[in-house]
Formats: sequence, C-alpha cells, structure tokens
Amino acid sequence: SEGLEDWIAAHVGLFAYLGGVPQVVVPDNLKSAVTKADRYDPGLNRTYAEMAEHYGTAILPARVRKPKDKAKVEVAVQVAQRWILARLRNHRFFSLAELNAAIRPLLDELNMRVMRDYGASRADLFATLDRPKLQPLPAEPYVFARWKRARVAPDYHIEVDRCWYSVPFSLIRQVVDARITHRTVEVFHRGKRVASHLRDPGRRSHITAPEHMPSAHRRYAEWSPARILSNAAKLGPSVAAFCDIVMQDRPHPEQGFRTCLGILSLARSFEPQRLDAACRRGISIKARSVSSIRSILKTGLDQAFMEPEPDELPLHHPNIRGQKYYH
Repeated sequence: SEGLEDWIAAHVGLFAYLGGVPQVVVPDNLKSAVTKADRYDPGLNRTYAEMAEHYGTAILPARVRKPKDKAKVEVAVQVAQRWILARLRNHRFFSLAELNAAIRPLLDELNMRVMRDYGASRADLFATLDRPKLQPLPAEPYVFARWKRARVAPDYHIEVDRCWYSVPFSLIRQVVDARITHRTVEVFHRGKRVASHLRDPGRRSHITAPEHMPSAHRRYAEWSPARILSNAAKLGPSVAAFCDIVMQDRPHPEQGFRTCLGILSLARSFEPQRLDAACRRGISIKARSVSSIRSILKTGLDQAFMEPEPDELPLHHPNIRGQKYYH
C-alpha cells in the first residue's frame, strides 16, 4: 500500500538490500511522502523527514506531473512487471513471505542478465558505479514512528491510542508533540523531549511517572478533588458520589479528573434530576466512564432510578362533595 508505515518500511528494506544509502532520494508526491506539493519548497511528511535524517540522505520530490524526473524508475517498474510479475501471474500464494521467496530468484536472474546496450548486467553496473558512491548504513535501522499533536489535560496526561501518559505538571493545557513507536511514547514540547514512556499495549490505562507529579496537586492544578465534588454536589448527591468513586478508583485522584469533568459537562444536555438518576444507576452497575452514563441517559434507563414525585394532598373546598356526602 501507499500507507505511511509501508512506505517507510519499503525504504528501510531498500537501504538494507543495497547495503548503503544514496545521497539523494527522489520520491513521487504521494501523501505519505509529501504533505504539500510545491516545485520550490515542498512540505515533507514529518516521519519521512525523520527517516531521511536518520539515514543521512536528502529528499528531493519529483515535480508534479513531470515523469521525466524519474524516468529510470518508471522503466524499471515496466521491466519488473514483464520479467517478474508476468511469470508469476498464474501462481497462487498464501502469504507475503511465500510471494517474496518466489520473487527473489527471478529478481536475481533479472539483475544478472547482460543488457545489449551496455554489454554488462545491472548487478555489474551497480557494483562498479553505484555501490562505491553509497553512504554507509547507520548502526541501527530506522524504527517507524508516527507523530501526534495533543493538549495536556488538567490531570497532566495526554491520550495516545486510548491510554494516558503523564508529562511534567507544569505543561498543563500546553500543546505537545508525541512520537509513537511500537515500543515507546516520547513527548516533546517546543522541540525538547520532556517525557518518555514504554508503550502500554492495553486500553484505558494511566502511565504516570512520579517525577511528573506536583508535590501538592491542589496548589498547582486548576481543578482539585474538593472543587469537583463541590460542583458535582450541586447537580445531585449521586453525581457527587459517582465522581468520588471514580477518583478513589485511580492511583491518584487527579487521574479521574477527565472522567469527572465529562460527567459535569453532561448537565449542559440533560436535566440535573436525570443526570443524578443516571449516576445512581451507574453506581449500582459499577460503571466508571462518561460513555456509560451518557448511554444510560440516551436510552432512558435513568427513569427507573428517578425519585418519585410526592403525592398531592387532597383538595378541601366547601363546594366539593366528598365520599361521605350521600351517607
């Protein structure tokens, strides 16, 4: 595919196959490589540019709709289709490894064929002309990473793939950049790395570094447990009880701020009585998320937990006949 991860993996595999790195790479203008096509100042995908920096090569995208900028590549694609893919068109493969195993001997055969115009094979020309010009490979291959921009929440965490990772508390409400690999999550603020975590493969978990926590949360954070419970109590006792349970279930109360603020925000769409009843039901079924309470409200399951309306007292009036009028 032309997805970013496959695009980067193709380059890493190519450089390893060549045994070195060319000084310049000329890609087409696909989105995984070029974010803004421009003849003089093209914008490169951040991950792609990082990969090029790792290998010490320059990226010079071809001009838009100018196939002559990469004519040799276009011809090479045609040659590969005729001498490799065409010979495999009637074969069926059940894995990518099996397909690659069938392609490799055909590729070697193609590269060893003597070209009439040159009197040498592609492998010979590569060994004499190209390989001496290649730059050495770095000690380690590039590890694919994607970037994400996020705003630090009041609980000094950012969300990455449904998990939350801490950053220094002084960055609350600041915009940061997260670099995500299959093993780590690194957080940068204004180009400086401020946090690094091992990536958690699970979901809805909090990864908190002790050094990121303030010595006294209430002094530094805009929100505090007492303030959240005070605002929740204005909406109903069950809302306050639900928020209290959420904060107690977390290793640190501040990690429950996001959920509690989400519960309080539901008061803008639903009446306080309904929200209180929904929290009462949420407590009974051990719900701990905003989505659960929102689902209860949208499906009307809170109605069974509404406080019954008090019975009206009988109306007394001299012109109203009571049940003893005829006796």
